[in-house]
Amino acid sequence: MTPRLVLLILLLLFVLCVLLVHLRGRARLRFDRQLVDHSAIFAPYNLLMYAFSAVPAKPILDRRGFPQLDIIQANWKTIRDEALALSDEGHIRAAARGNDASFASFFKQGWKRFYLTWYGEPLPSAQALCPKTVALVQSIPGIKAAMFATLAPHSRLNPHRDPFAGSLRYHLGLVTPNSRDCAIFVDGEEHAWGDGKDVVFDETYVHWVENKTDQPRVIFFADVERPLKSPLMRAINHRVGAFMGKITASPNQESPTEKTGFVNRVFALNQRNRERSRAFKRKHPALFRALKYAGIALLLWLLVLAPWPLVR
Repeated sequence: MTPRLVLLILLLLFVLCVLLVHLRGRARLRFDRQLVDHSAIFAPYNLLMYAFSAVPAKPILDRRGFPQLDIIQANWKTIRDEALALSDEGHIRAAARGNDASFASFFKQGWKRFYLTWYGEPLPSAQALCPKTVALVQSIPGIKAAMFATLAPHSRLNPHRDPFAGSLRYHLGLVTPNSRDCAIFVDGEEHAWGDGKDVVFDETYVHWVENKTDQPRVIFFADVERPLKSPLMRAINHRVGAFMGKITASPNQESPTEKTGFVNRVFALNQRNRERSRAFKRKHPALFRALKYAGIALLLWLLVLAPWPLVR
């Protein structure tokens, strides 16, 4: 088997993995978008997580299956009070230097965050400003990342699929409109946030968010390690999650004690080029799409068909 054929087989297997993830659930992105979406990178890994998952393949899961989160829900008023103090002081905000690739598209829609933990030790600013919430989070080993997140009135987060199936998403309403006009839709299933009301869902299904009210929404937001049937898969997922957390860390404030991961450092450096690209896309959308797909086609040709020595 020639190297060129091996590359072609690997490419086809990757596209098949993306297709299988794409077909999972009822709500879908366009396949051409899914194929180049950042979530496609993890498609092979995610299929492995789905295969060994110890929870049902459902968009919104039974919260009773996660009793370790009871302590968070029981202390929601304490968590709310610390979140409100942070919000009043302006600490819940968008990334100051564009160094948060994970949520960059959300900031444009009025979404803001304050990290409590991020796949490791708590952030020093969180320990200083909201110690009670940090202590609660630290008491649950399965919580890998946690934050406070706000959503502005009359805002919407468009349909998207989070990339990493090694975790599940937990939301706890702190200050909400208590209305169906402020809700998240996971594969079309609706969950309206309410004060003290919580939910666990699989964020690798396509989901979107709407706040049609005049009131901001404040929630506690966490990533919980996905329960897996195999000890080996749990160990692998734990290590992969730790690595991903390390390279995607983002600080709450400019401080030498709060690190920025490699991915976010590169993301921040390229911010100016992305802004130019967006401006070009807005002005010439058809040409932008043509150039994007031409670039993809060229890359595939170089990898699979081009007569260069490494693939002879």
